[in-house]
Amino acid sequence: MKPDLFQSPDYYLLDDLLTEEHKLVRDSARAWVKKEVSPIIEDYAQRAEFPKQIIKGLGEIGGFGPYIPEEYGGAGLDQISYGLIMQEIERGDSGVRSTSSVQSSLVMYPIWKFGTEEQRKKYLPKLATGEFMGCFGLTEPDHGSNPSGMTSNFKDMGDHYLLNGAKMWISNAPFADIAVVWAKDEAGRIHGLIVERGMEGFTTPETHNKWSLRASATGELVFNNVKVPKENLLPGKSGLGAPMMCLDSARYGIAWGAIGAAMDCYDTALRYAKERIQFDKPIAGTQLQQKKLAEMITEITKAQLLTWRLGVLRNEGKATTAQISMAKRNNVDMAINIAREARQILGGMGITGEYSIMRHSMNLESVITYEGTHDIHLLITGADITGIPAFK
Repeated sequence: MKPDLFQSPDYYLLDDLLTEEHKLVRDSARAWVKKEVSPIIEDYAQRAEFPKQIIKGLGEIGGFGPYIPEEYGGAGLDQISYGLIMQEIERGDSGVRSTSSVQSSLVMYPIWKFGTEEQRKKYLPKLATGEFMGCFGLTEPDHGSNPSGMTSNFKDMGDHYLLNGAKMWISNAPFADIAVVWAKDEAGRIHGLIVERGMEGFTTPETHNKWSLRASATGELVFNNVKVPKENLLPGKSGLGAPMMCLDSARYGIAWGAIGAAMDCYDTALRYAKERIQFDKPIAGTQLQQKKLAEMITEITKAQLLTWRLGVLRNEGKATTAQISMAKRNNVDMAINIAREARQILGGMGITGEYSIMRHSMNLESVITYEGTHDIHLLITGADITGIPAFK
């Protein structure tokens, strides 16, 4: 892997819209990624292994629940800071960002928002440092885009709940200490439960043979008559709206993260095009390569503006689920197209592990599908503007 020479594109001077704290948080994350992630990530992706040694550092740069209040171990940062951290981590690798956003938005967020004070104090400080790692169980083998059809369920046994079911495509599952699991009670109402590793009947088989997110650990969650203490129920909110609020937070982070992957591909392609000589001049001096590069920076700039505005709306508590959907869908689609065009600029070198582009390209195939597919997000926008849901 070549040295990480990344320079961040900022064509419309978006830094002028950021506070000094925003820039400090972003630059700290960027420096950490260059030092700790870039030198090793290609090797781990090739081996299909998650680099667990970076967990402590992820906690130190605010990669785990940066918007969680300081009293629970978080950094108390705003939503734009959270987004910028996700951007910088995904600039390194989407799989590492997946670990970070699952821990932040899908584990810490529901415990903070829907948990008891005892649950917050027990779990959040350790999740913030990475001493505890968590995962989020919503998707099932037969229920992906339609989570309300889930069959995972729990029964009230008097002094505990008895949980049965299975979850699939779960980031962090193989090594997670806790899982925030969504399951139906006897009345068919969805609730969140905190399931801890070591509970009898709870297993987390790893998913192998992935061509995408290879440096991220993915697995299943299997519940076979798991006894869950009653105090592990998240009492603050029930129904599908509870996990959907978590997904709003995670999708928002992905919208920023995808910009990071796109920036890395663009920066790599621009540098290569200026250095690669064919027909006695740099290929950057040819019209077709300039077309690719000009379109890339245009799309990145549009995505930056969209996502910065969404961050302001999140800070003000005004951002809607549909607005977040638009940004997630737009930005991931933008990034995957840029990755493909950037690969072409590099020619044959683009498919090698010497450069990050092919890894980003493969990773983004997962990002465009998880936490709401490309098509589902389009339908969310469609339902919002027409008032007519077209999901079925």
